[in-house]
Order: sequence, then structure tokens, then C-alpha cells
Amino acid sequence: MPPTKPTPLFRSDSSDDDSNLPVSQRIRSRLERANHRYNANDNISAFLKDGEVDQLRIEVEEKMAAVLRSLVIDTETDHNTTETAKRVAKMYLTEVFKGRYEPMPDVTEFPNVEHLNELMIVGPITVRSACSHHLCPIVGRVWVGIMPNKNSNLIGLSKYVRLTDWVMSRPQIQEEAVSRLANMLQEKVKPDGLAIVMEADHFCMHWRGVKDADALMTNSVMRGAFLKDASLRREFLSLMQRKSG
Repeated sequence: MPPTKPTPLFRSDSSDDDSNLPVSQRIRSRLERANHRYNANDNISAFLKDGEVDQLRIEVEEKMAAVLRSLVIDTETDHNTTETAKRVAKMYLTEVFKGRYEPMPDVTEFPNVEHLNELMIVGPITVRSACSHHLCPIVGRVWVGIMPNKNSNLIGLSKYVRLTDWVMSRPQIQEEAVSRLANMLQEKVKPDGLAIVMEADHFCMHWRGVKDADALMTNSVMRGAFLKDASLRREFLSLMQRKSG
């Protein structure tokens, strides 16, 4: 189920002004009042006030320090872990999970003045994400194929990279990540056809369970012309393989 559209925020509401509550609880309360989903792969930036990411970082640091203590790690005398809780909190909030807390990057859209209608491919784009089951890294590559029409919006090549990174920088499963990226690009570009392929290495397969270091996961989403036209789909996959080589 897709997240519901954010409702206007920060109206006068005394329950939102209780500074005695942990910042995570205040944010969660806003989300629940707005009936907005906050799953691991949802963006909640519209519900954050200025300075609250920093407050969250401090709260996460405190909780992470408690986790380390529960793991019986002496963070006071072990010089390797004295700053670990702080580093992990910063990493989660501002790097690997930043796609949850930052708004969508600004994307300038241009009209398709020349009525371009030929296949365009962007990739491979290196992506980094995290499995929402074990919070282990997912590292891989994404290819995007676009079949524009005269009414499509054109965006710069770097914007595909920025948007892809924004979607991937969250805890999630690969299948949902690719589908979410496809939905966003479909809305932004409005092409006749859209194709996305992702190939990734899942570290939850390396560290635990079967401990298989070689297995990769590849999945795709095909929309519009790519779904209906087998020759176009073959052209995209063929060119994608050349670029990856």
C-alpha cells in the first residue's frame, strides 16, 4: 500500500508542543494524527521540524549506546567503541537512511521541444541500500530505460542518479525499492515506456544464514511500451548488458 499523501502540518495543536516528550514520539504522533504511514521505506521529511534530525541523532545515539551495553561491550574503556554509538547514529540519519528524512531532491524538468521518441538508457547507477529485515547493506547497480513522447518531461542525467540514491537510501527490500523508483520516474517524466533493472549483492546472505558470497539478486519493472513491445524490451536489455560490460 502506498503512503497516504501528507496533510498540512504544524497547525496549532498543544499535543505537538510537549517538549518533554522524546523527539521520535513527537514525530510519530504527527504521523499518526495525519494517518500517514511510516514504514521503513517511507519518506517522513514533511513531518519534521527544523532541527529535529539533529535531535533524532542524539536520541538514536543514546539508544545505540544502550544496545552496545546490552551486548556487554565496554564502550568506556574500549578505545575502538567509545564513539561507535555516535558514529552509527550519524550514519543512519544522514547517510544510509537519509532517504527517509530528507525531501526529494529538486529536479528541473524540461519540455520535449524536439519531440524525442527514441530509447534512452541511464546506467549503471551504483546504489547502496539496506535490507529492512536485518539492516545489512545492499550494494548494486541500476539501469533505467526511457521511451519518451512529445509530451514527456526531460530531466538531466545527474537527476536520475540523485533520485535513485534518494529512493535507495532507506531500509527496504529490493523488489519494493525498484517499484517505488519506477512510480516516481513515471510521474516525473511521463514517458511512453519505462524500464528499470536492478542487480544487487545482499550482505545478509554473506554474514548470516547460508553465508553465500556469490549470489546476486536481479529484478526488473517494465511499464508501457517496454511491457507491450518485446523487440523494444530486447533492445533495452541488450544495450544494458553492453554498458555493464
